[in-house]
Amino acid sequence: MANHHANESASPGEIARVAELIGRAPSGDFSVVVRDRSGDPVVIRNAPFLHDGTPMPTRYWLVGKEIQEAVGRLESSGGVRRIEAHFDPNIISTTHERYAGERDGLINSDYQGPRPSGGVGGTRRGLKCLHAHVAAYLAGTGDPVGRYVVQQIREQITGAVGAIDCGTNSTRLLVLDSNGEVLERRMVITRLGEGVDQTGHLLPAAIERTIAALRAYREILDRHGVVSARATATSAARDALNREELFSSAREVLGFELELLHGVEEGTLSYLGATAGLDHHVGAYLVVDIGGGSTEFAAGSSDNEGSISSVASLDIGCVRLTERFFQGDPPSQEQITAARSVVTKMIAELRIAQPSLSSPHSLVGVAGTVATLATRSLGLSEYEGSKTHHVKITKAFVDDEFDLLSSMSADRRRALPGIETARADVIVGGLLIVQQVFDRFGFDEMIYSESDILDGLASSQLAR
Repeated sequence: MANHHANESASPGEIARVAELIGRAPSGDFSVVVRDRSGDPVVIRNAPFLHDGTPMPTRYWLVGKEIQEAVGRLESSGGVRRIEAHFDPNIISTTHERYAGERDGLINSDYQGPRPSGGVGGTRRGLKCLHAHVAAYLAGTGDPVGRYVVQQIREQITGAVGAIDCGTNSTRLLVLDSNGEVLERRMVITRLGEGVDQTGHLLPAAIERTIAALRAYREILDRHGVVSARATATSAARDALNREELFSSAREVLGFELELLHGVEEGTLSYLGATAGLDHHVGAYLVVDIGGGSTEFAAGSSDNEGSISSVASLDIGCVRLTERFFQGDPPSQEQITAARSVVTKMIAELRIAQPSLSSPHSLVGVAGTVATLATRSLGLSEYEGSKTHHVKITKAFVDDEFDLLSSMSADRRRALPGIETARADVIVGGLLIVQQVFDRFGFDEMIYSESDILDGLASSQLAR
């Protein structure tokens, strides 16, 4: 027969394995587009026609046993009816149209024979087969029904996971595949905490910037077909009286709840993420996460097994210090002295309250300020995580950077290599905190870790 469509090409081994999974030989061309941890096929993408020319309406087909069975249990309990009632019929119709458009667009324009009909799984209206919707979502189409079904069964299945951190200064995303390999790592400076220290409220513009980032991240989560995702908000949201404005908008955009993470939880997740790739047999680590509104401290225990002995959070961060003390551009020596006095006092009191924070022999720093230091210490023009991860930063370098950058205006800092445009106005506040951590805890160097709270959030889902 004539080839009237783009081919999907599976290897002989893939064809044999799919035949085992579905209990018969495949009747058409296909390719494997989603695999499980072991590499076994989970979703296949079918050509629009079978080998004998019969139209094939189902573009994406679920073949993985684990998820097939989980969706089947949901369907047998009345899931199709419940899920159909959850959605606006127009959303379902649009989903069918988009699915059919992709499939039908593969058929040559001069083809005159019978064509596949219907939308997802050949369905013309409403919902019929949840398996086909889930397959389409896992394949990265963004199918909203498939996404919703996956959320209902996420405790029963494995797959890619996502983590989002809505911090005071930046909003970040991490996506891992089912084996823990990084698929995406993104960061946008959204300055959610702008003005919160003075007003106690999140500004409408700050919420809008953050929601715009979340909207873009939702598309990335869909593109990777994540089966589980967590999103957290930290210091700025903790302090804001109107945080529900952010949370309600985030819920609408993401399709799941934004969690309010308290300081101790934040420090714990940062420690788990930051030390995951480090050797715990060389001694305990002190992990310092310098954010926009707060700084978290987490110390490992002396058992050399990666457990945590102490966690604390202080309301000092690069945005908070800048807004509270640095009215000058560059800041005056009096303003720097005032900020340093506050940070010194808070860290001194913390060490007295939690003496085990002073036990570790190695210092690990995470987040944007330390990333900037790592970037500049290597002479890079811009941040490259693969090069900066686990770079060692000396106290002498930090002191030199502070002296240099605190003497410059924000515009002059922006012109320097390795400094992000949107971070230039708050970098001095972050450096001041790094300096005081070095001085008060007596360290001479710090290890920068690209892995942080995001990695802890993502790993917590993979560990289910």
